[in-house]
Amino acid sequence: MNQQPVVATSDQDSPRPVRPRIVQREPSDRVVAIGLPTGWAKDLYHYLLVLPWSAFLAGLSLVYLGLNLLFALLYLLGHGSITNARPGAFADAFFFSVETLSTIGYGQMFPATLYGDVVMTVEALAGVMLVAVAAGLMFARFSKPTARVVFSKVAVVAPFNGVPTLSLRLANERRNQILEAQVSVILVRDERTAEGDWMRRFYDLQLARQRSLIFAMTFTIMHAIDATSPLYNASPSSLAEEGAEVVVTVTGIDGTTSQVIYARASYLADEIHWDRRFADVLTQTEDGRLAIDYRRFHDTAPLRPPAG
Repeated sequence: MNQQPVVATSDQDSPRPVRPRIVQREPSDRVVAIGLPTGWAKDLYHYLLVLPWSAFLAGLSLVYLGLNLLFALLYLLGHGSITNARPGAFADAFFFSVETLSTIGYGQMFPATLYGDVVMTVEALAGVMLVAVAAGLMFARFSKPTARVVFSKVAVVAPFNGVPTLSLRLANERRNQILEAQVSVILVRDERTAEGDWMRRFYDLQLARQRSLIFAMTFTIMHAIDATSPLYNASPSSLAEEGAEVVVTVTGIDGTTSQVIYARASYLADEIHWDRRFADVLTQTEDGRLAIDYRRFHDTAPLRPPAG
């Protein structure tokens, strides 16, 4: 049994400290960082990689439009700096800026003065850098390895071969193969030391099978709760009192891209259902082929009565 303490002390009579989820699902799960540099500008590259696509594309569009507005105003400051542009026409200056920044150059309008040439040169340089940065970010976002592994919304504890067993299941939504899939499960809970301090401890849970050469459809993870298990003699109420969380990580090689991918999930005490089993998802089609009903993937059912 492997345990790793994380110290978080408190007075002996104080209640157990409230802790967020280790695997964050909502923004409210994030730990508040005090004393660290804040702001997106501190790590702009990482910030742009983790932005949702909608926000990323909206921000890129705003930067593009903002640069064109800025250079259009600069062109207007130099009267007569653009050939064939109407005097004082903001639209002409704006669309000339679009042509320059995008390196289109239709030839209908072009710089007419030294001032216009200077502004055009600066804008062309800005356009080249913007295209390079935008292309690099787009490629990095598209090439970032991702996994479409779905975890059951709950875990269950039910007898298996006469031994209480913690079970949860995974599925590969991509319908391709994940090679050399490795699964790790840990139990995280708060424990009070002999000195009365609260300490966060991590326990590895031994699995019936933690490696699958080919993970293509579903994969059930099982941990026997025997005398050697950290969950031995645990109950729903004891797990809730200890702030327990079962953390699951999956790594493997995507059979399509040959990239290493990973996925993670966690289950709090109220997301572990006792004396329940997962509903059967294996079925057959009308022509006799094996099928998996993913509509029932998260469903659980009462235990079957013992045969007799």
